[in-house]
Amino acid sequence: MSRPASSISRSELPIEPLRALLGDRVSTNSSILEQHGHGESWHPLQAPDAVCFAQSTEEVASIVRLCAANRTPVIAFGTGTSLEGQVQAVEGGVCIDLSQMNRVIEVNNEDLDCRVQAGVTRLELNHYLRETGLFFPVDPGANTSIGGMTATRASGTNAVRYGTMRENVLGLTVVSASGEIIKTGTRARKSSAGYDLTHLFVGSEGTLGVITEISLRLYGITEAISAAIVNFPDVRSAAEATIQTIQLGIPVARIEILDSAYMKAINAYSKTSYPERDTLFLEFHGTTAGVAEQVEMFDEISREFGAGGFQWAAQESDRQQLWRARHDAYYAGLAVYPGYRGYVTDVCVPISRLADCIAETQADIAASGMFAPIIGHVGDGNFHATIFIDPDDDAMFAKALELDKRMVERAQSMGGTCTGEHGIGIGKLKHMRNEHGDGAIAAMQAIKAALDPHNIMNPGKVVDC
Repeated sequence: MSRPASSISRSELPIEPLRALLGDRVSTNSSILEQHGHGESWHPLQAPDAVCFAQSTEEVASIVRLCAANRTPVIAFGTGTSLEGQVQAVEGGVCIDLSQMNRVIEVNNEDLDCRVQAGVTRLELNHYLRETGLFFPVDPGANTSIGGMTATRASGTNAVRYGTMRENVLGLTVVSASGEIIKTGTRARKSSAGYDLTHLFVGSEGTLGVITEISLRLYGITEAISAAIVNFPDVRSAAEATIQTIQLGIPVARIEILDSAYMKAINAYSKTSYPERDTLFLEFHGTTAGVAEQVEMFDEISREFGAGGFQWAAQESDRQQLWRARHDAYYAGLAVYPGYRGYVTDVCVPISRLADCIAETQADIAASGMFAPIIGHVGDGNFHATIFIDPDDDAMFAKALELDKRMVERAQSMGGTCTGEHGIGIGKLKHMRNEHGDGAIAAMQAIKAALDPHNIMNPGKVVDC
């Protein structure tokens, strides 16, 4: 499917001025437009009218100024891995592709920080850092751009120990809706100076400005790392073991849950032979003695909840194989029903309600008859269901929408949120008012109107205008 015809005619777009600025880095080729009109979700294609490949903050500012003069929508694009329709051009306009802004600007080893352009991906950054003894820990799974991760306030497998993008962004360079270049934050580890503009833009999904540079916290690579998979008799037991591990303060670096349906799909797709039971994937970081202590403590806790089938991996190659299987879960699910698409949704709840929320969601999925395996970063209460659907079956799609709605309402009733890391985009927009209330939505609308009075920055996302 594609979007309806744009309300902006091609003649109103600043195509010629953009070509004068960027030359052949402006494209109206249909295949390029389609490539930039969707992420990796079920949301239908909504292509922009033009794509600009920027190479600097100054170029982004010039592009935005031209678009602002014509009140042309602007959509920032990184790697196209978003899951809630963040890059869809719902009103047409100009897409700014930041992939050519892929330079690591500086690394400050002693201060454990760096500054990168928005198009640098997390794997590129860690490859660049490999000789420094430092790494950047936020790992959402896909090889996403740092700019996109910042814009969606991404999380991932390491969040339980190292936090999300919210905790790891020190400062930003942002191009505003008028084309002004704004710098936020400093390299200092804390500040009480004025409004926290950095964290206003983190998670704004391009609706308040285009993020072009990011200053990040880095971390030292630990002396020892040990990974494991452990299976449980049911999802509730795995979740309860996770809750007790976190409550006792065991500094686990990663703790992921995959239900038995996903484990079966992974074995078929990745040619592995893991037990096809509800399973935790874990990783422990620290000194050799510290990791050994963490492992022993977790072993005692998990056995109380019926854990078995422990498989440990201390060598880097073995750990990579283990985590590759976990990161392949989505593609493994697609392989179960060739031709289906994944309707991916996520919620996050207080850790004390995690077992209840997962167990009730799993029962709801079973009653629905849908194939919707569960996976999650359960160390911080965040989990996902991927509802695999036939894209040509309207009844199945409607059933998926209802299943998603119930999952979100269940999480919200438990004091949780409609999304822990995928963001709002267009997919979760309908849940915002129920979560935040009229007063908070009015405040968000006021911020949007103040920073983007003509609603050109990624319109139709995050908050109704």
